[in-house]
Amino acid sequence: MRIPIAVLLATTSLLAASDAAAQQVEHLNPSSLHRNPAFTQAVAITGPVRMVYVGGQNAVDSAGQIVGVGDIRAQAEQVLANVRAALAAAGAELQHVVKWNVLVVEGQPAQAGFEVFQQVWGGRPNPPAIMMAYVAGLAHPDFLMEMDAVAVIPR
Repeated sequence: MRIPIAVLLATTSLLAASDAAAQQVEHLNPSSLHRNPAFTQAVAITGPVRMVYVGGQNAVDSAGQIVGVGDIRAQAEQVLANVRAALAAAGAELQHVVKWNVLVVEGQPAQAGFEVFQQVWGGRPNPPAIMMAYVAGLAHPDFLMEMDAVAVIPR
């Protein structure tokens, strides 16, 4: 049996529209795990989406200069500005981030960086999953923190 190409194309379009309606980013906080408004325990993604992986961002401005030497708060602000710029280049925004990895040099107060993050993220629902670790050092001795991100943009 031969199926006309127009029927196949129409069926494919309907399936694509159906898949688009089924796409989902689900934030999971099982009752068996601690619930914290600052992060989500797991994020499940289904359906057709665009994934964006932002590489590790440090406190470097567009001219290649390190911002906030010795000041983790200033560096956190620059790091988040860099992450936002990378996301924007892919058509994404902070609300699309489902996973953060944060590295802080040992001896630095993580709270200062967290406060900057909270100012940017605010009380938005469904915070992303987060991993934070102290490290002995980063790629340059003046870097105090680094962040990378994974974002999901619904199609």
